[in-house]
Amino acid sequence: MATEANSMDVSVLEPVLKIGLVQINNSFSGQSYLPYSVGLLQSYISHHHPQPQSVRFLLPIFTRMNVDAAVEQLSAADVVFFSTYVWNACISSEIAKRLRQKHPRVGIVFGGPQVPDRAEEFLREHPFVDLAVHGEGEKAALDVVLAWKDKAWDRLAGVSFIDAEGKFHNKPKGERIKDINAVPSPFLTGIFDEVMKANPNQKWIALWETNRGCPFSCTFCDWGSSTQSRVFQFGLDRLKQEADWFATKKIDFVFCCDANFGILPRDIEIAQYVADVKQSRGFPSALSVQNTKNATERAYQVQKILADNGLNKGVTIAMQSVDKTTLKNIKRDNISLASYQELQRRFTRDRVETYTDLILGLPGETYESFKTGIATVIENGQHNRIQFNNCSILPNAEMGDPEYRRKHGIEVIESDIINIHGSLADADNEIVEKQQLVVATATTPHEDWARTRAYCWMVALMHFDKVFQMPIVLARELANVPYGRILDEFGEGDFGDCPTLKEVRDFFFAKAKDIQNGGA
Repeated sequence: MATEANSMDVSVLEPVLKIGLVQINNSFSGQSYLPYSVGLLQSYISHHHPQPQSVRFLLPIFTRMNVDAAVEQLSAADVVFFSTYVWNACISSEIAKRLRQKHPRVGIVFGGPQVPDRAEEFLREHPFVDLAVHGEGEKAALDVVLAWKDKAWDRLAGVSFIDAEGKFHNKPKGERIKDINAVPSPFLTGIFDEVMKANPNQKWIALWETNRGCPFSCTFCDWGSSTQSRVFQFGLDRLKQEADWFATKKIDFVFCCDANFGILPRDIEIAQYVADVKQSRGFPSALSVQNTKNATERAYQVQKILADNGLNKGVTIAMQSVDKTTLKNIKRDNISLASYQELQRRFTRDRVETYTDLILGLPGETYESFKTGIATVIENGQHNRIQFNNCSILPNAEMGDPEYRRKHGIEVIESDIINIHGSLADADNEIVEKQQLVVATATTPHEDWARTRAYCWMVALMHFDKVFQMPIVLARELANVPYGRILDEFGEGDFGDCPTLKEVRDFFFAKAKDIQNGGA
């Protein structure tokens, strides 16, 4: 027996490192997202750790829940990885803080887009966070696990921390994973099987990557900056197996996380494969993608395949602005507006429903230019929906840089986030998420921002909610009155003997002012 014991691998006798994973997403309509980001961490660590038997993963926390219950679920962990973004930053921080209070020796690592690249202020405001990880998380998470025993953070790439003497350290990011197929699929390796088994009544939404990276650098977005532009591809065979997995697991809704689906010629084949899987096996019911920019023909073909097979519920035309000065300021002047307009015309012709994104509060935009943009989009055939999004600041987007904000006179307030896909009755009343909302710029001062916000709501109600859409279209087609002039009557006109319309518009303006004062 002594001889047998001496021949055993000593590492087996070492304590197992118990790892907690937290990726909280909003749930709606009885559905929750599979925790894809932390699933990737688990699959990468499990596959590449030299002694995988020395780590054990707890069931991940994947949805909003009572903070004390979350702390209890993580109580056995030695180290916990939090994947954070704007929709979960506050509840993640509260869980981490209370976990540290209850278990002072637990290690806490924060990653994801909400961790600022300039992390010193963040770490000093969140002293319970041991490490902030920047950029891609898979290799970084493995490096943290391998270094955990000795706490040799100085040897790691892409981390920030404050040492025992109170000194801040920031280690430069390492290289991206060029062969991203080195990250095993959390779907195909069974990573999600245990959490699905533990929640048998849960309906799941899948997050799906077919590639990673974004060649564009829109200043309001942290996608291009965080992925450093170049696009890397997951293998086509792997993706087809994952599509089959969605059907096997009866996943209704798949949200594709690619920044520009359709940017690669093979994306047509991927869309067609998912369509074929749905036709033969019934799932998935829907595949939501973000269209590529400047690839009109492929974007059209991809969305036509999805539409013809009932996989999309509406195509996003993500224009954001039609003003040339604004597009230059936000680094979208290399993206063709004509491409978006052609897509909208073709989809309208083919009876494929679309909606157009415009962002309120972008630098360079004025009250008049935004109104012109609305009229232009409607003149081009958009009668389904313009989604008027408020601009908010993400920490690692160029717009979050203090110098950029000073240059363009950007003013922000902290505002509650309302989950527009959920129900207020289902909201977590314990922790409310916050956003840094733009409420004025040098070209859209406070009063003009409120006027623009009210005008958008009025247009949405009268035209897109169909209250007056038929009379508006008839006035345009039969009397040749421009849409801009008609909409101005609702947004700015003297209502005279129409007190109800005036009351509605006054309500919208008052709500816009309330937002500027911190209202949700």
